[in-house]
Amino acid sequence: DSSFLRFHESDCDIGGASSCESVLSLNTEKILSQAKLLAEQKRFPFATDNDNTNEELAIAYVLIGNGLYDEAIRHFSTMLQEEPELVSAIYGRGIAYGKKGLHDMKNAELALFELSRVVSLEPDHPEVYEQRAEILSPLGRISEALSDLTKAIQLQPSARLYRHRGTLYFISEDYATAHEDFQHSLELNKHQPIAMLYKGLTFFHRGLLKEAIESFKEALKQKADFIDAYKSLGQAYRELGNFDAATESFQKALLLNQNHVQTLQLKGMMLYHHGSLDEALKNFKRCLQLEPYNEVCQYMKGLSHVAMGQFYEGIKAQTKVMLNDPLPGQKASPEYLKVKYLREYSRYLHAHLDTPLSEYNTDIDLPGNFKDHWAKNLPFLIENYEEQPGLQPHIKDVLFQNFESYKPDVQELICVADHLGSMMQYETPGFLPNKRIHRAMGLATLEVMQAVQRTWANSKVRMNGKTRLMQWRDMFDIAVKWRRIADPDQPVLWLDQMPARSLSRGFNNHINLIRGQVINMRYLEYFEKILHFIKDRILVYHGANNPKGLLEVREALEKVHKVEDLLPIMKFNSKTRDGFTVNTKVPSLKDQGKEYDGFTITITGDKVGNILFSVETQTTEERTQLYHAEIDALYKDLTAKGKILSAELGEVDAVCNLILSLVYYFYNLMPLSRGSSVIAYSVIMGALMASGKEVSGKIPKGKANINFFVSILLHFQLVDFEAMTAPGSEAFSKIARSWMNLKSISPSYKSLPSVSETFPTLRTMIEVLNTDSSHCIKKTIVVV
Repeated sequence: DSSFLRFHESDCDIGGASSCESVLSLNTEKILSQAKLLAEQKRFPFATDNDNTNEELAIAYVLIGNGLYDEAIRHFSTMLQEEPELVSAIYGRGIAYGKKGLHDMKNAELALFELSRVVSLEPDHPEVYEQRAEILSPLGRISEALSDLTKAIQLQPSARLYRHRGTLYFISEDYATAHEDFQHSLELNKHQPIAMLYKGLTFFHRGLLKEAIESFKEALKQKADFIDAYKSLGQAYRELGNFDAATESFQKALLLNQNHVQTLQLKGMMLYHHGSLDEALKNFKRCLQLEPYNEVCQYMKGLSHVAMGQFYEGIKAQTKVMLNDPLPGQKASPEYLKVKYLREYSRYLHAHLDTPLSEYNTDIDLPGNFKDHWAKNLPFLIENYEEQPGLQPHIKDVLFQNFESYKPDVQELICVADHLGSMMQYETPGFLPNKRIHRAMGLATLEVMQAVQRTWANSKVRMNGKTRLMQWRDMFDIAVKWRRIADPDQPVLWLDQMPARSLSRGFNNHINLIRGQVINMRYLEYFEKILHFIKDRILVYHGANNPKGLLEVREALEKVHKVEDLLPIMKFNSKTRDGFTVNTKVPSLKDQGKEYDGFTITITGDKVGNILFSVETQTTEERTQLYHAEIDALYKDLTAKGKILSAELGEVDAVCNLILSLVYYFYNLMPLSRGSSVIAYSVIMGALMASGKEVSGKIPKGKANINFFVSILLHFQLVDFEAMTAPGSEAFSKIARSWMNLKSISPSYKSLPSVSETFPTLRTMIEVLNTDSSHCIKKTIVVV
C-alpha cells in the first residue's frame, strides 16, 4: 500500500538492456492496453485535463510497473522537453530513478531532485512528501524523511502515513514516539497486524514485556499465520524467563515455516541459555544449512560444541566466523569481536582437559592483557600476544556419559546438586532458568560444604598446585571453576588479578537501569527503592549547598514518583544541571565508624527527555584492599568459630551471621568480571550446610519495600542488589534469614561422595554437566 501505483513487475531489471528490449517488444500491445485503461480512469498521479497527454503519461507509468525504468525515464524526458513543468512527468521520472536502485547514488540524487521540483510546484500533495521520505530513509537521512512524513500527515493524516513515520522513529530508537504513531495508525485502521506488531516491539524495546506480549497476541488475532508475531512473542516470553511459553511460540512460527532462520536462531539461543545444549545445536545446524554465512548461528554452534567438550568441531566453527572480516568502514558484529577470545580460551581448556584442577590456576595462566581485553569486550588488538597452542591430537574430545553409567552414590550426588541449584533461581522477570548452571552451582555448593567441613576439622586443601589451609578466596574459587565451565562464553575472572595498569585505572561493573527509553526489566522492582534513596541524598545536598532553595526542592521532590521526574530537579543547581551521581557507603565491621565506597548511581538527561540511569561499582586496587581486609577478618573469625562449632544455638547463629556478613562484603566488592551473584550465593549455601544448616526457602517473588536503607525488607528478588542496598551486614543477614528458612541439615549429605575427587578434571566436570538426569526430578533428599 505504497503511495504510488504498483503493477506486475517483469524480470527485465535483472536481465539487463537486451532483456528489457525483448520484454518491450513482446508486451507492446499489453502496455498500450494497460495505459489506455489507466488514462481513461486517471489512475496515476497528477493527471491532466488533456486526454492525449494523459495517454502518454499512462504509457510511462505502465513501463515503470513492468520494470522498464530506463524506457519510462526516456518517455517522461521526451514529454518534458515539450512541457518542462509537466508535474506528473517530473514525479514519474523521480519514481523511476528511485526504482532503478538507490545503491547507485546518482539514481538517488536524481530521484530526490525530481521529487523536490514537484514539492515546489505542488506543495499540498502528501504523496510527494511520502515518496521523497521513501528515498531519504534508505540513505540514512532519517531526520529529513521524518520531516517529510510529518508534513504529509499535516496535509492529510492516514493510517499508512502514521505507520510509516512510526517505523522511522522505531529505527531511530525513539520508541515512545514510535508507539504514539502506531497507536494513531491503529485508531484510523484497527485491522493492521504489522502496525500492531510494531506497537508491541516499541513496548518490548522499552522493557515493557507484558504489554508487548498483549500486542503480539492481538496481531495474531488479526493474522493467525503471522510468523514474525509468533517469533516476537517467543522472544518476549524468553526475556520474561518463561521457557515453556517461549518454546510454544517459537514452535508455532516454525510450524508455519520450518525454514524461518530468525526463529531457528532465537530458539537456539534460548535453548543454549536454558542449558539444553544438544537441542540448541540442532537449531544452529539447521540455521546454517539455510544461511551458511549466518555469523550468530555459526558462533553459537562453535560455542555449543566447546561447552559440551567437542573442541574440534567447536574451533572449526569459530574459525569460520573469524574469516568473515568486516568490509572497510563496516562495523564488526558482536560475534566477530568475541570469537577470537573464545577460540583462545577453547584451546586453553582443551589443553587442560585431563590436568587435575588442583594443579593449575586459570587466572594466573591466561595473559593479563588477554583477560583485560576479554572482560571489557574490546577488539582483539593485543600487542605481542602469543597464541595458545593448537589442539593436541592425543587429547580426545569429551564423550557423552550416560547417567546410568555413574555409580548410585554419584547419581544421588547429581540429583541433589540439581535440587540445590534450582534453589538459586531468581523468580523475577528477565531470568531464564538454566539447568546447566543449576547443576554446576549445585555441585559447587556441595564442594564448598565439603571443603569448609575439612577446613574446620584442620585438614588442608590442594589448590593451585599447593597443599595448605583453605583461605576465603579458595572457597569462592570452587564456585568460580564450576561457573566458568558451565558457560565458556563468559569471562569469569578475578579483577584483582588483572594487569596493574588496568586495575589502577579502575575496572567498572556497570548496570544500565534505564538507557534512553530502554528499561532493564531485571531491576524494575528496585527503581522505587533507589529513587527514595536519591531523593534523600538530593535533600542532604541542597541542605548543605543551597539552603535558601531547600523548600522549593523539597516541594518539587514530593511530586517525583518515577526516575524520569528527577530531570527537572537537576536544574535547581548549576552543578547538577547535566546530571548527578549519588554514592552509597558500606559500613565496616572491623573498624567501627569507618565506611567504604559502595556503588555509584548516575542520572543524566538530554534536551528531549532521554535519560541514562545506571549503577556501577569501580574496582580499584585501594578499594579492593580495604574490602579484602574486611573479608580476611571475617573469614578468620568464621574459621575459629567453625572449629569449635557445637549444637548450641548461639554459636550456630553466630556462624550463620559471619557467613552472611562475609558474603555481604563480597557482593559489594563485586570482585569478578561476571557471575559474582550466583557464585556468592552458592558459597552462602555451602558454608551454611557446613555449619549444619540448610537453606530450605527459595528466593521469593515480590516487590521490595521502598524504605531504602531504613526498613527491613521482607520480600525481594536479587540477592546481590539486596546486599548492595542494605544499610549494613547485620541488616543484610536479617533480611536473608527472614526467607532462607534455615533448617538442620539432613544426615544424608554426609554419605555423598567427595565432589572434588569424583570430578577432578575439566573432562569429568563437562561430562557431568552434559549428562541427562531427567528422572532426578522427584529424587531429592528429605530434610529432617
